[in-house]
Amino acid sequence: MARVAVIDPQTATGEAKQLLDAVQSGLGMVPNFIRVLANSPVALNAFLGLHGIAGAGVLDERTRERIALAVAEQNACQYCVSAHTAIGRKVGLDNDEMLANRRGRSLDAKAEAALIFAHALVEHTGQVSKAEFEAVRAAGHSDAEIIEIITHVAMNIFTNLLGKATEVEIDFPKVELNTAA
Repeated sequence: MARVAVIDPQTATGEAKQLLDAVQSGLGMVPNFIRVLANSPVALNAFLGLHGIAGAGVLDERTRERIALAVAEQNACQYCVSAHTAIGRKVGLDNDEMLANRRGRSLDAKAEAALIFAHALVEHTGQVSKAEFEAVRAAGHSDAEIIEIITHVAMNIFTNLLGKATEVEIDFPKVELNTAA
């Protein structure tokens, strides 16, 4: 059971109702994570704005989901690992790839460089080394892609923190964590 209210889209009012209706319209469902965020329409609106902008960038959707899986596993957020496993399937990632992603690896060399960089960002709270920065660039990531990797790591750290702190109920097929944080 979540530590904060899980807002019911049917009984929500005002800005929370509008935002939840927009999520329902876009996704066909309103995940519990979003319902928890709806306690603060300002926070939900901020998240949806960043998520929308970040999703329109140069990183492909598979790489974005790979990053989400790697960061969620590194931060031991079972809600986010479960959610992004379901989303990963929808964008075409197979089980072997997603298991590799959760270990910070990929069957795609360029994606793996992004995951290694993402792991370093989380591990060192952004204080990555020159060598780590040069490695992601040498793998073919442009400055725009590097900035978006950082953006997706930050956004996923936020979702991991929210999921863990609120103990939101997992409403996706549950996936067990491989690691403990």
